Amino acid sequence: MSVEKCHCRKSSNPFWLRRILGFVGMTGFLLCLFTLPATAQGFAGLGASDDTYAPVRPGTDITFPKDHGAHPGHRIEWWYVTANLIDSDGAPLGVQWTLFRQAAAPQDTGEGWASQQYWMGHSALTTADTHHHAERLARGGIGQAGVTATPFAAWIDNTSFSSMETDFSPLRLSSSDGDFAYDLTLATDAPMVLQGEGGYSRKSDRGQASYYVSQPFFTVTGTITLSGKDRAVTGRAWMDREWSSQPLAPDQNGWDWFSLHLESGAKLMLFRLRSDTRSPYLAGNWITPDGTSEALAPDAITMEPLATAKVAGRTLPIKWRLAVTGRDLDVTVEALNRNSWNGTSFPYWEGPITVTGSEGGTGYLEMTGYPLNE
Repeated sequence: MSVEKCHCRKSSNPFWLRRILGFVGMTGFLLCLFTLPATAQGFAGLGASDDTYAPVRPGTDITFPKDHGAHPGHRIEWWYVTANLIDSDGAPLGVQWTLFRQAAAPQDTGEGWASQQYWMGHSALTTADTHHHAERLARGGIGQAGVTATPFAAWIDNTSFSSMETDFSPLRLSSSDGDFAYDLTLATDAPMVLQGEGGYSRKSDRGQASYYVSQPFFTVTGTITLSGKDRAVTGRAWMDREWSSQPLAPDQNGWDWFSLHLESGAKLMLFRLRSDTRSPYLAGNWITPDGTSEALAPDAITMEPLATAKVAGRTLPIKWRLAVTGRDLDVTVEALNRNSWNGTSFPYWEGPITVTGSEGGTGYLEMTGYPLNE
C-alpha cells in the first residue's frame, strides 16, 4: 500500500469525507485531511452551504421503492438501523448499523475510481456492560459499497442491509467485526413513515432541512455474536432514511436524537439541534400504532437532561426527561450503557435506552458534538 503527498484546498465537505477523498487505486490511496474554512460549518461540516447540490423543498413527493435508493444529486444521505433486542436469557442489548453516502461533486459522471461518491459504514453492538463499534470507508464506483433501490440492497465491504425477497420486507442485516457480529432478520408489513411535514424535516428556522422517512415497525429475530459466542435475540428495530444538501445551520454544533418504542404501540421521534448562538431547535413526530405520523410543535416538546456522566473525556447527558404536551407522555429515559461511545472519524454517542414513567418502552439515543472537557 502506497501513500502519496496531497496538496489540499479548503473544502466545504464534512471532515469524515475528507478522510477518504484520497482513495485513487486498487493498491494505493491518498489520505488527506482538508482544513476547514474560517466560517462556521456546523457539526461535521453539515452546516456548510453549497447551492450547486440539489435543494430540499417542502411538498416534494417521496415514493417507494425509488426513494429507498441513493440520491447522488444531494450532498449527504444515510441509511440507519437501530434495534432494541433481548437475548435468550432476558438480557437487553442494542445493535446499530449505518451507511453514509457523500457526494464530492454535484454532477457525478465518473465511473470506477473516478466516481465522486464516497461511503462510510458504522456498526455497533451494546450490552449493559460492553460496547463494540467498527468503521469502514469506501470509494464509490468500484462495487465496494453502494445502494440499489430494487431489490433493495445497501452494503459496504462485508456488512449489508438488504431485502430477502422481491418486496422490501423482510430484510437481512448482517455485519462481522472482529469480536462482535450480528445476523438479523427484520420484517414488517407497515408502510414507511414520513417524518416532519410529509417527509420534509426542518432543522432550523432559517431554511435548513432534509427529506426524512422512517420504518419504526420492524420485528427482529436472529443471532448476535460476542467474543465467539452466539446468542439468539428477538426485538424491535427502527430504520431512518435522510438525504439533504445542507441539513444543519452553520452555528448548529450537534444534536440529541431519540427514537422510542412505547408499550402502547406508538412510536416517538424527537431531536434537538444545539447552537453556539441560539436556543436549541426542537422537532419531532408522534407516530400512532397504525403508522399515522403527526409533526409536533416545538413548544409541545420537553427535552430536559437529568443526569450526566463523563464519557470519552466529555460530559454527556445519559438520563433525560421527555414530555409531549397533548399526548399525556412524561417519561424518563436512561442509557442502558453510559459508555456507548463510537470513536469513529467523527466521534459520537449512540446506544439503547430504557423508558419509564407515564408509559414504558425502549429506544435509542444519539448525541453528537459534545466537546472535550478542558
